[in-house]
Amino acid sequence: MIPLRETAGGVTLSIRVHPKAKKNGVTGIHGDALKLSLTAAPEDGRANDAAIALLAALLRLPRTSITITAGRTSRNKVIRIEGITAAELGRRIQSIIPKA
Repeated sequence: MIPLRETAGGVTLSIRVHPKAKKNGVTGIHGDALKLSLTAAPEDGRANDAAIALLAALLRLPRTSITITAGRTSRNKVIRIEGITAAELGRRIQSIIPKA
């Protein structure tokens, strides 16, 4: 399970992105991070926007509740999600991780 940290501003988690992939999706877990494959290139923030859009769609949350708090220019990012508890977010993440 990915570590989720509940803070005053919401719940934070780590993600690792693989830009310029063949398709968008969750590909598993990389260390303590949720691994996302994105078709967007890492130019002009397109991969960051794609990561937010993908997470919002998969977790059934509005895009405005998801922000990147660290790692905007890195493959490793910290995401903050507002408006959901850590327990509920954990359940939703478990449902989108591919089964091995």
